[in-house]
This record gives sequence, C-alpha cells and structure tokens, in this order.
Amino acid sequence: MTQDYLVNQIKKKKSFLCIGLDVDLNKIPEHLLKEQDPIFAFNKAIIDATHNYCVAYKPNIAFYEAYGLKGWKSLQKTIAYLNTNYPEIFTIADAKRGDIGNTSSMYAKAFFENLAFDSVTVAPYMGKDSVEPFLAFKNKFTILLALTSNDGAFDFQTTHTQETELYKHVIETSKTWTNAHNLMYVVGATKATYLADIRKIIPDSFLLVPGVGKQGGDLQAVCKYGMTANVGLLINSSRAIIYASKEADFAQAAALKAQDIQKEMSSFLLRV
Repeated sequence: MTQDYLVNQIKKKKSFLCIGLDVDLNKIPEHLLKEQDPIFAFNKAIIDATHNYCVAYKPNIAFYEAYGLKGWKSLQKTIAYLNTNYPEIFTIADAKRGDIGNTSSMYAKAFFENLAFDSVTVAPYMGKDSVEPFLAFKNKFTILLALTSNDGAFDFQTTHTQETELYKHVIETSKTWTNAHNLMYVVGATKATYLADIRKIIPDSFLLVPGVGKQGGDLQAVCKYGMTANVGLLINSSRAIIYASKEADFAQAAALKAQDIQKEMSSFLLRV
C-alpha cells in the first residue's frame, strides 16, 4: 500500500482510526470459547462490524505469540481475512522488533512476505543496520518507536544526549537512513504536547498514536499538535473498542464505539 492510497482512504472514510486487535481469551465473550478458533472468531466479528469506521487494524503480536502455535495460526487467518475481504485496510504488525541486520531481514520477511502486513513496528536502539532491512521493502512501512505512551518512556527517551532529547536525536538520525521515506513513527497520545517539536523534525511523516482511550490520551490535543495537511495521523484505540461489551452484542458495541470516534475524527478533518 502507498501513502497516497492511505490518505485517500482517510478522506473517503472521514476517519484516521486504527483499531488494535489485542485479543485476550480472558476478556472475550464466553460463548466464543466454544469456537474451534476463538481468537479468529472474535477478530472476524470485530472486523466485520467496524471496518467502515477505521482505516487500519493493528494486531499486537504478543497477544498471539502467548498462545503458541494456535495463536500464530489465528494471526495468519486474521491477516489473510483482512487482505482478502478488506484490502483497502492498512495493516500494522505491532511486533516491536529490532536486531542485527540479518535477523532483522528475517523479521521483515516474516511480516511483509509471509504474513503480508503493510507495516511493522520496530525498535530503533540498535541503529540503522537493524532498521534498514525493513525499509528495503517497496510499499511497506516501518513504524519506528520514537516517543511511547508508557510511563517508562521518561527513563530514557526524554533524557538529554548532547544538546537534545534522545527521542529527537533518534528521529533526526533516522531521516538519513536508506529508504527513510518508508518510515512512520510511534508517538504516544499521552505525550501530545511533544508533537509540536516532533513536527518540526518530521513535518510530513505519518505518526501512529496509541494511548487514546483507556490510557488517557486526548484526541483533540493530538490533532492540535500533530495533524498535517495530509492528516499524518493514525490514532489507535484497542481495549475501549474491542472490549466495549463482553456479551453476545460485543461486535455491535465495538461498532458503536468505533463510530463515535470516527464521528469525532470527521470534525477534525473538516479543519484540514
């Protein structure tokens, strides 16, 4: 998928919502546990009910790896279902990978070739040779962890190195890497006021912004400081949508929650 196509989908759907598919078997409706593949059954219902209100889905890979081979098969079925039935949707493997070059090449093949995701999240702290293997794939995007939404982000990411904060140094340096035009960046919604400085470094790049909803991030603040002429934002919400209900109406409840967020987003898009 190209960035222009993603922008067109945002304008068409009047939404820049990304829905996180973080499936915990302890939280899904009990009747689904009788299914042969409860994880896929849950995902399929959520996707079918919410796809009109979002432009992206983001499975958190840990929630599938935790269930071993069965979880991995559920992930394969989920991404195949999305690519077959809703090819206009941008898909994100929230894997947070990052290792030496040859290992990163294998990670990239796993998510871009085997599973056919459009993008993958990557940790940058081993430097460019751990990231450039991901960037080598045409029309695939590497989403670099820049400034995350968790409290621990302040342990390292905002500390000063030389004359600037570490996260700013990471973002600035990443612009020099081969195929840097394939980069997007993770910036947590709980760090919305930092977006003004980030936009000075990467004024046009897409940002994946988790933390709106259960983590307390504010959509209005994110849009105020982070939105660009081409929107440039993918706002992720996971638990607030997919676990809106634990009853038989879980998919419908998720759709209503997604629709509420989409309506709010459409009002911000009118200002672009």
